[in-house]
Amino acid sequence: MGREKTGLRLGAFLYPTGYHVAAWRHPDTPADAGVNFRHFADLARTAERGCFDFLFLADSVAMRGTDMPALSRTAVRYVAQFEPLTLIGGLAALTERIGLTVSATTTYTEPFHLARMLASLDHMSGGRIGWNLVTSQNPAEAYNFGLEAHPPHGERYARAHEYADVVRGLWDSWDDDAFLRDKRSGLFFDPDKLHVLDHKGPHFSVRGPLNIPRSPQGRPVIIQAGSSEDGRTLAASVGEIIFTAQDTKAGAQAFYADMKARVTAEGRNPDEAIVMVGVLTYAGRTRAEAEDRVEALQALVDPIVGLSLLASELGGVDLSGCDPDGPLPPLPASNAGKSRQRLLVEMAEREDLTIRDLYRRVAGGRGHHQLVGSPEDIADSFEDWLADGAADGFMIMPPALPQGLDDFVALVVPELRRRGLVPDAYRGTTLRDHLGLPTPVSRYA
Repeated sequence: MGREKTGLRLGAFLYPTGYHVAAWRHPDTPADAGVNFRHFADLARTAERGCFDFLFLADSVAMRGTDMPALSRTAVRYVAQFEPLTLIGGLAALTERIGLTVSATTTYTEPFHLARMLASLDHMSGGRIGWNLVTSQNPAEAYNFGLEAHPPHGERYARAHEYADVVRGLWDSWDDDAFLRDKRSGLFFDPDKLHVLDHKGPHFSVRGPLNIPRSPQGRPVIIQAGSSEDGRTLAASVGEIIFTAQDTKAGAQAFYADMKARVTAEGRNPDEAIVMVGVLTYAGRTRAEAEDRVEALQALVDPIVGLSLLASELGGVDLSGCDPDGPLPPLPASNAGKSRQRLLVEMAEREDLTIRDLYRRVAGGRGHHQLVGSPEDIADSFEDWLADGAADGFMIMPPALPQGLDDFVALVVPELRRRGLVPDAYRGTTLRDHLGLPTPVSRYA
């Protein structure tokens, strides 16, 4: 099952108020969006009506920023939102077909707990769960888990490789037909179809087995979003969806070709590693209307927040003493998001952007590609990138919610359907069905 290879995969990135840093100040956006379940439920139903393949929830287990004692009383970034695994469980009960994907860190969790929670959610949703495997970009997360500093980048990725192997092994604890539940004989499961992981490695010692049957889709889908060298290596090994920030088509094409080659070198089918580019979309009935939507949000960006956001996206650097109308200073290497720092530095150099120019750009897309225009404009760009080997699909990042998602579903989706790029109904029941991914073979098969 699933869509044809020529189709376009779509994910809906649901940051509570929208991806633009000032979205919470928009008059049509609920300021309490992060803890407003009705808001998320309405967004999920809208995305399902548009036949998005899946919803995507990001996460951080700490407030962002290292300057909390000096926070401005008049300009503070949006915080306070639901824990995403809990939220996904609620949304699973209110939706029927759309995939539900969630970020969870390998740096500050244990693999048995996460494997069990994701498997439980996959059963509860009928096979619609995906896990975005992250290593934590936010250095402040260390302070919430008994550490004085964020582990080094390479160490986080070494742990992530082993973590992913443990989780996948736990998901294979039982054969698909292991549970007999035979009341007459008293045999609840077939002992020959139980597999004990008994993993011992540099970072983890996990016996297993997982105390829940194998997932309805074999295993939840794994998403990986690292674009550094370490991130690409991990994505090539385990990523079934590879999510990337690329601000130019040429950059996206280079990333796409590189990742497909790496996946092939890992002995995997490159068609089973779906590259999805993040896109901030401002859709209007006309290009002028879309441009008005951009300006309405940009006018709400407080300079203090803009500068703080840029500093965070650059890896937590201190820009407080810099001239906002001057260029970026030389930056130290980041122990947070290396690929995002490199992307933004290259953008500033390529386009001769001042710090102020760059934080205004980052306020919207934070390094992701931005499209502003009519439904035809946006569909033309999608079709072009798809045809020229820049992406297999797009993670739609509405700048403000609910307006940005409403506009995309009402205006852009019909145009994509008219061109045969997306279906007008789901053709399967699981996330793997939607994406055209096969059911994974158990390691014990």
